[in-house]
Amino acid sequence: MKAILAILFCVALSSCAGYHLGGVKPPSLSEVKTISVPMFVNGSQHPRAESLATSALTDAIVQDGTYRLADRSKADAVLEGKLTSIDYSTLRSSRLDSLLAEELTNTIRIEWVLRDARDPTKVLASGTNDGTSSFFVDSNLQTARQNALPDALKRASQGVVTKLASGY
Repeated sequence: MKAILAILFCVALSSCAGYHLGGVKPPSLSEVKTISVPMFVNGSQHPRAESLATSALTDAIVQDGTYRLADRSKADAVLEGKLTSIDYSTLRSSRLDSLLAEELTNTIRIEWVLRDARDPTKVLASGTNDGTSSFFVDSNLQTARQNALPDALKRASQGVVTKLASGY
């Protein structure tokens, strides 16, 4: 009998630890279960970057699992995004010629707004996220830049989903 009471006492104390099942979504997004992601707006000069950004964001939402993707007519919220800039800077230059870059870094900036699907004037969350990636300069600089773009977009998209899923 004492063993049963001791076990019940331990279970009662451990249940007060503050943990609970389910997500840790921000209170303002507690009612949002499904999100629609329309095609991003491309504010940069990079061709077809909007499709890469949209794909990276939808992949990040699916991998996180806090929200489900849905069609605009069935979604609780709509996540609108704009790829505002893609900036390149030198990370490492040649030892003999300081103006000759050997490794570059690209920084991508995404502005996003999460709106209520039933009332588009109601903004649920918004923000700006950056993603960076570095790459080596080879004979075809355009191909090197194009190959590094998805990695930077993935990092920026993970920041957006982290903000939506946990609030920070």
